[in-house]
Amino acid sequence: MSPISPEALANYWSLPAVEINLLVFANLLGALALGLLVGYERSYHGRAAGMRTYGLVCVASAALTIIAGYPGYWFGGHTLAMDHAIGDPTRVIQGIVTGIGFLGAGVIMKEGFTISGLTTAASIWASSVIGVMIGLGFYAAGILLAVISALSMLWGSRLEQWLPSRPAVAITMCFRVGFRPKEEVLRRVASERGYDIASGTLAITFHDGHPEWRFVAIRRSKDLGESLSEIADELTDFEGILSFSITHARN
Repeated sequence: MSPISPEALANYWSLPAVEINLLVFANLLGALALGLLVGYERSYHGRAAGMRTYGLVCVASAALTIIAGYPGYWFGGHTLAMDHAIGDPTRVIQGIVTGIGFLGAGVIMKEGFTISGLTTAASIWASSVIGVMIGLGFYAAGILLAVISALSMLWGSRLEQWLPSRPAVAITMCFRVGFRPKEEVLRRVASERGYDIASGTLAITFHDGHPEWRFVAIRRSKDLGESLSEIADELTDFEGILSFSITHARN
């Protein structure tokens, strides 16, 4: 039978194939929910990899795993290549996933305490999984994964903003020559303004007689604490500060 005959093409949408796609649907939705749950914990603490990143990675991983369990439905049930030992699709999938991982790493950027591009990298990887599913003939499941990925990127950030969270800011302060800043004073001032200095983020350098302190401060709640502009106004009047920079941080 020709692979492009009406009978062969109908196998991609036969009742058993549709049932398998529905099973894949359920697994993808469950993986998305659990991935978003784990990602929310990271997003709540101001980490770079949040709900969208975890959701995309989890749902794409589930897609690859479940379709690997139904080789009889690959290519609409026409596994001619495998029957003649011409090629093994699982090796092709492994190569694709590995190669796309390196491509995704190229869009991840780190500047100071801020890391960006993780969601873009995860979406690139998820797109490769969509291509794999379509290539294997799981058209309905591939369409669902594409819709899930697009909605996660469109609405995931809005969901993160709506849920309770603890935003983080990265602060760099350069002090005047001879000024000796004290950590306990810095922590007390931050606490009075609704922030906690994240443990392990304080870095101190000394250049041309100027102490420079860099750290990440985490707001106790997104509805409490001063905004970046308010903090900047206060830092302008602080005694001993020569210059400073302040920006949102996702570390």
